[in-house]
Amino acid sequence: MSKSRKQSTGERKRPSERGPVFRGWISTDEDEITRREWRGRTEIDDVQPIDGQRGPFCDYRVTSSSGSGYVVEVRSLEERINSCGCRDFATNRLGTCKHVEGAVRRVGARGQRRSNDRIEVFLDERDREPRMAVPAGTARRRSALAGEVGRLYGNLRRGSSRALRALRDMARSNEDRLRVSRRLEHWLEIRKAAARKERARARFEADLASGGRSLDGLLRRPLLPYQAEGVLHLAFGERALLADDMGLGKTVQAIAACVLLCELRGIERVLVVSPASLKAEWEEQIAKFLHAGVRPPGSSSEGSGSEGSGSESFSPEGSGYSVTAVFGGPAARRAAYARRAFFTLCNYEQVLGDGPALIATLQPDVVILDEAQRIKNWQTKTANAVKKLHSRYAFVLTGTPLENRIDEIYSIVQFLDPELLGPLFRFNREFYHLDEKGRPVGYRNLEALADRVSSVMLRRRKDDVEGQLPGRVDKTFFVPMTDVQTSFYDDYERLVGRLASIARRRPLRKEEFEKLQRYLACMRMVCDTPYILDDKPYECPKMDELERLLPDLLDDPGCKIIVFSEWVRMLALVRDYALGAGLEFAWHTGSVPQQRRRAEIRRFREDPDCRLFLSSESGGVGLNLQAANVVVNMDQPWNPARLEQRIARAWRKHQTRPVTVIHLVSQDTIEHRMLGLLESKRALADGVLDRRGDLGRIRMPGGRAAFLERLNEVLDARPKAAEDEATTAPSPVEKLCDDLAAEHGPALQRILVREGEGEGGDAALVVVSLPPDRLAEAQRRLDETPGLKVTVIDQAAHETMLRLVREGLISLPAGGAAGEMREVYPPPGEEGARPDGRVLRATALVEQAKHKLKAAALLEGGGFPEEARAPAVEAALLATGAMAALRGEPEPGDADSAAAFLLREGLEEGRGDLPHGAVRVLSGDGGKEGAAGPMGSLLDWVSGALGDASDRRAPDGGTSDGGVPDGGARPVR
Repeated sequence: MSKSRKQSTGERKRPSERGPVFRGWISTDEDEITRREWRGRTEIDDVQPIDGQRGPFCDYRVTSSSGSGYVVEVRSLEERINSCGCRDFATNRLGTCKHVEGAVRRVGARGQRRSNDRIEVFLDERDREPRMAVPAGTARRRSALAGEVGRLYGNLRRGSSRALRALRDMARSNEDRLRVSRRLEHWLEIRKAAARKERARARFEADLASGGRSLDGLLRRPLLPYQAEGVLHLAFGERALLADDMGLGKTVQAIAACVLLCELRGIERVLVVSPASLKAEWEEQIAKFLHAGVRPPGSSSEGSGSEGSGSESFSPEGSGYSVTAVFGGPAARRAAYARRAFFTLCNYEQVLGDGPALIATLQPDVVILDEAQRIKNWQTKTANAVKKLHSRYAFVLTGTPLENRIDEIYSIVQFLDPELLGPLFRFNREFYHLDEKGRPVGYRNLEALADRVSSVMLRRRKDDVEGQLPGRVDKTFFVPMTDVQTSFYDDYERLVGRLASIARRRPLRKEEFEKLQRYLACMRMVCDTPYILDDKPYECPKMDELERLLPDLLDDPGCKIIVFSEWVRMLALVRDYALGAGLEFAWHTGSVPQQRRRAEIRRFREDPDCRLFLSSESGGVGLNLQAANVVVNMDQPWNPARLEQRIARAWRKHQTRPVTVIHLVSQDTIEHRMLGLLESKRALADGVLDRRGDLGRIRMPGGRAAFLERLNEVLDARPKAAEDEATTAPSPVEKLCDDLAAEHGPALQRILVREGEGEGGDAALVVVSLPPDRLAEAQRRLDETPGLKVTVIDQAAHETMLRLVREGLISLPAGGAAGEMREVYPPPGEEGARPDGRVLRATALVEQAKHKLKAAALLEGGGFPEEARAPAVEAALLATGAMAALRGEPEPGDADSAAAFLLREGLEEGRGDLPHGAVRVLSGDGGKEGAAGPMGSLLDWVSGALGDASDRRAPDGGTSDGGVPDGGARPVR
């Protein structure tokens, strides 16, 4: 029976099977050796001699129960002078490990000879120095060998590679008399590497000082002095930690270090591991600093970067440094690794799933960990997977290498050099105060810890390099949208695309242009969160990113932050987070009275505990907020001037500190593509006003061409497709479909066309969910459609017609031949996504009823019950109409018919009590009961009947500052 089976059935282990018990983290070296002795008895599956003729003092292949195997060199069965190739042996400085203990136990139990008659040259792991062991009573012929070995051993201790090679040659010629440990090469390489790196850096810096070399040509833009120091630290440190404050350009320094290593050492492949939200930022930074032209955001030369494409690839113009961002499923990711681009960009979750295959395929020369606090918890699966990424060079980038506990810096440094801080038990013993139960209660020897870490870490705070910093540093974080966001976004993008299609053929009518503006605004709102358009709580990736950033920023006690959003409901999410986190904040929106605004501004300026200023566009101009040194833009305005006005609240005259500007951008969306539009607008302003850039390259289209060009830019339209469409005149039917879809959106249900013969011509039947007045207006407008006779009916009439067809009372021609009906809208593939027209109509009526009910409640609550009755009756009529629309029946036209409908519905549902109060309101007899109460119950009843479908709301408007006006924009689902 297996051990696990024994444990599961409650059987108790024999004393020899139980592991040693420690008090928390308290352990001595003897305790740790005891632990490894026990593991050597219980966790070793196989011990096989590599050269059995020299046993027991020879090399063994030892396999543990986990399946891993290592070579163990056995020199003694009593002393701990044996060796193993595992990490534990290399770091614990105990002179043993479970593999050594397992091997010694197995071979010692076989009753073999107990003395070793070979000369042994090996590394004593306890003090990391070479040792030489000569058997007692060495024969004369061995004495001469021992003398020569001793001479070479002395040179080896002084770091001679030639001595080690000579010892190896001698051992091959005298295998029975001399053995040289495999571990000595590793020791010698570590010893020589430090000196080699120092000499290489000194030579390079001397060349820089003499003008023989320059760092200016590494990137498109020159490095600041402190950044040049960071580049040298990474490139010549080889495995190094860069822990600069946020905003000091760690990404740029890492890119430059890779370029320098390419020039000096010929590296060919760099693996960048970052949070998923920063992959696009790495692409942008590489494109920005490694070629002469700015790559359009979101575009690529290979693949679209979508989830299914596997990667997004491009080569910065003129640089030769190819970039592949990894996306998609396992097969797509493997294909992306196989490209072996110079920069391969993946995220931590992909490393967790792909680690072995990634390394085997890509074989990177450099591994860069960005935001490396992701591996600060050493026991997590992600940290363990990342630490298996092997490369000669490794750069770790994080502004917060230590946030809560010192073992976070231990985990990060372990990736760079596992031997620097040793095993965890020794680290805990050295740097924690432990109580009698082995629990950490405090720190100690932190000065020694800082000294040890300083060998690999370079850290600069903003105030350290303040004199070198530019006045402003911009940093963009690209955040992926959730599936729900994408669903909302795609609906609005489809509506915008239809209007754009019309705009390419003819000027938009006033109402069409207004719809286009509203739909574009809705797309931008959804980039923040659908919550702006709806009352439901939705996931908000931008808030997740902000919650990750704020603790790092506020770690600086002098830091104050302005958070801007065009939408007040987005700011409300930030406010909720601040309240939950206990952060003091000022609130500045259009609804705040002027006197209160001044008080909020004064508190932010003067109160050191007030660290956040949450502002809509109302605070984007005219305010002096130099108390802030960070500006966070939750969304991007259309106009770069408005963006600069936001930033200028902090980055202005009399600002004594550099300002960091953080942009949160939804990846692969209108926001992302707007960055290119903003950049082109800035280029125009910079060229004309400041005489910067190449004025000859700035295009200045005007009028309709400018509008269409910008619209195509933000929609990421393909110029070729637009050109083909522009040159091909649409048929009357195609034009009808585009126009009606753009005008009515999801309210348009179906369009059926009959191809006529003779003078009758073609005819179209349009089914649309509209109130009677708008239905009649639509019919009047479509009566003048050239080349096509159009009849407009509502959803109720259409369903009545279909019911008559089902009952055999009428028949409809169908098919595609002349004289028969064929459906031309919705397009194939969109049928399932089309909202139900009855639900759309009912939802619209419910929304209107809610507004009337709100007015009734306000009047009733203010002591005006009689005045409240009129809006209450209107609310009842609208709610009853919504119920009728859901049933596919005519909407009641007056209070009496509405009351009759409600009574009938209540009886059919078995809920005659529910509409009772509403019926009394409709009949003019309110009794003792107020108007608002019964109407609220009625609306709850109708909303319940709508069910999940009540969330599908037709867009009809939007508002800045997060509000939604009556009949305003709502999510399309």
